[in-house]
Amino acid sequence: MCFCQKSGDFPDFPPLSGQRESESRSGTLRCIMWAGMTVRTGGSVLRLRASRDGLRGCGAAGPGRRQQQRQASGSEAALKKTPLFDFHRQQGGKMVEFSGWSLPVQYKDSHISSHMHTREHCSIFDVSHMLQTKVHGRDRVKFMESLVVADIAELKDNQGSLSLFTNDQGGIMDDLIVTKTDQGYLYVVSNAGCADKDSAHMKARLAEFKAAGFDVDLEFLDEALIALQGPSMSQVLQKGLKDDLRKLTFMTSTLATVFGVPNCRVTRCGYTGEDGVEISVPKGRVVELTEKLLTNGEVKLAGLGARDSLRLEAGLCLYGNDIDETTTPVDASLVWTIGKRRRQTKDFPGANIIVPQIKAKADRKRVGLVSSGPPVRQHTPILSPDGTVIGEVTSGCPSPCLKKNVAMGYVDAAFAKNGTNIQVEVRKKAVPAIVSKMPFVQTNYYSG
Repeated sequence: MCFCQKSGDFPDFPPLSGQRESESRSGTLRCIMWAGMTVRTGGSVLRLRASRDGLRGCGAAGPGRRQQQRQASGSEAALKKTPLFDFHRQQGGKMVEFSGWSLPVQYKDSHISSHMHTREHCSIFDVSHMLQTKVHGRDRVKFMESLVVADIAELKDNQGSLSLFTNDQGGIMDDLIVTKTDQGYLYVVSNAGCADKDSAHMKARLAEFKAAGFDVDLEFLDEALIALQGPSMSQVLQKGLKDDLRKLTFMTSTLATVFGVPNCRVTRCGYTGEDGVEISVPKGRVVELTEKLLTNGEVKLAGLGARDSLRLEAGLCLYGNDIDETTTPVDASLVWTIGKRRRQTKDFPGANIIVPQIKAKADRKRVGLVSSGPPVRQHTPILSPDGTVIGEVTSGCPSPCLKKNVAMGYVDAAFAKNGTNIQVEVRKKAVPAIVSKMPFVQTNYYSG
């Protein structure tokens, strides 16, 4: 848990235009930041400003208001909805389009209050839009290792690993978590914005494996997924479990009945930097489980806005912003995701490009940045002390915990050392910044 000041001490920042939430490079909505955000509502773009009082409209580009409302209504009907959609609306969720889904960006509390509540207590996030997959069959490990960089074979039962789908050019196709369950299958969770690409990629490899006589099958799950994140998660969830939650350490998973709801997969992981779990729930009972969790005063609902600023403070990548098919694991400082055995066998996609990069070092590197003054946003140029462009910001926002601006981006390797003084170009002015170690805020993953 970080040492944070109260949200009321945090200043408002002016709204900024631009894409702010990620699905993929071709996506419609990019990195939503609480100081100013752009969301799609039908055929027009609605600009929202976030403040301590919540979101308020700052005008819209495109058709007139009535036409805009009609288009928004039609567009909303076309969006995919999670099993919690109606519940979000009943709870005052402000719904936006994200990766083709209608999801809450925040609720009645301001973004900052929601962010701080997660750091100090715990929050529920609806992540049912994520792609959940089971990989069955005798050759499931061999199949998965033909697609990702992790050493799946070395995982213990019910242990998971963050990994990467890579292409033959060494680029990152998506990040995902693979869990080796004791139920005879691998459980895989990948990003909603890449769901079509990921499923097609796995299906194509499946066809190759079946043609070669291997025993493997895919099952794409139609289940809900919620994340309970924050320092009080354990005391809240333990009341609904028979087994001792202390036995479930970071990146391990179990099947359990949770507050009377059977057949839930509980995985100790998350996207906030805090202790937390993701719970895969039968979709017909996810509202029931969410309501039971909310009876505890420690728990509140949180949306996309808080999720994004929390993950950035934790130094976690957002696919489509911080990593994509033009970045390799070495560029992205994600070499640690590549299993040692896999580096030696070089039997994952792009290995002939990625492994030599590990030894030779990349020409550019993903780094953290800290600055004061105006917020630093995606696509902000990063400058050397003499004003030469040396890179670009990929994600950035004011940190509610640090009361400074935090960002990450790619710079020439010569400027990647922590503590290096550089500049960022904000509103055509050079602003001092420092290359900083990530995470920006201490993480609190539970290791037992």
